[in-house]
Amino acid sequence: MSAKRSQTRAELVRRRRAERVNRELEQITKQALKPAVKVTSRAPTIPLSAVPQRQQKRRRFNVVFGMPEIHLHRPKFSMPRFHANWRLASFLFALLLGTAIYFALTLPYFHVPTATVLGNNRLSREEITAVLGVTGQSIFTVQPQDLRARLLMNYPELLSAEVNVYLPNHVYVTVVERQPLIFWQQEGEGYTWIDQNGVAFVPRGFVEGLIPVIARDAPPAGAPSLDDPLSPPPYMTRELVDAILALAPLAPANTTMTFSSAGGLGWTDPRGWRAAFGKSARDMPLKMRVYQSLVDSLTAQGKTPEYISVVYLDGPYYRMAETETDESTEELFVDSGQ
Repeated sequence: MSAKRSQTRAELVRRRRAERVNRELEQITKQALKPAVKVTSRAPTIPLSAVPQRQQKRRRFNVVFGMPEIHLHRPKFSMPRFHANWRLASFLFALLLGTAIYFALTLPYFHVPTATVLGNNRLSREEITAVLGVTGQSIFTVQPQDLRARLLMNYPELLSAEVNVYLPNHVYVTVVERQPLIFWQQEGEGYTWIDQNGVAFVPRGFVEGLIPVIARDAPPAGAPSLDDPLSPPPYMTRELVDAILALAPLAPANTTMTFSSAGGLGWTDPRGWRAAFGKSARDMPLKMRVYQSLVDSLTAQGKTPEYISVVYLDGPYYRMAETETDESTEELFVDSGQ
């Protein structure tokens, strides 16, 4: 009989139990020897390292004095540490700025004693400084552009003005005065000076070589300048000024030029008639030749006209004076030959 059959039931149970225990022990052993799963963390880790602080050793210096027992040690001192405080810094900066502004406005060192005026001839320095009003004023409150506008608006006789400011208290004013060319006398209103641009201004002093004109009517006004808004509007057109300058050398001696809205420029001839040449300088020499031809023709005929007009070259005419027998006025148009 085999050994397997000879085992009893109890032995078989014990054998199976022992085999099961052995298998469980083997599984437990395998799990214990299995490596652990690595776990990663998303939060950064700060390595901690304990670094021992080195103890500062005092340095010792030995100086040879011949006495070995004397030792000199390095002196101990430390600089004060300042901590940034923006509020305190802002307060100090505002305080310094306010103090600087206060002294700049109040110290006499920055006050303008008077303005230095250059280029004036007929206009006095006192009149210019009175309009500026900078005497005793702080140099930091002086505005050059405002002073320039003030000068040009108060004095039309100034062609240009320039104001420069320099520290600590200097104000330089350079002006250019208008040059008068025409002495314009309006009947019943007074007289004025007029420059080449047609701007009228108050006469100051005496100027030689002016062209006198006696006006019965007001002249046509000129257009204001678009380039310089501070320039005063012209009293008369530039065309009328050119006509006066062109006709003045052709006028007879000892005669004064006249102006009217109807006939324009002209004069009263010493021989007894009035002449009219218009308001334009265009063809003025030709008008003068036509006028002289008419005068020579009438003089040869023994006629003395009352009025001669060469305002229009294509239609010059003369008007005879009234007589006792004929109270009508005779007007004769002359062919200019053009």
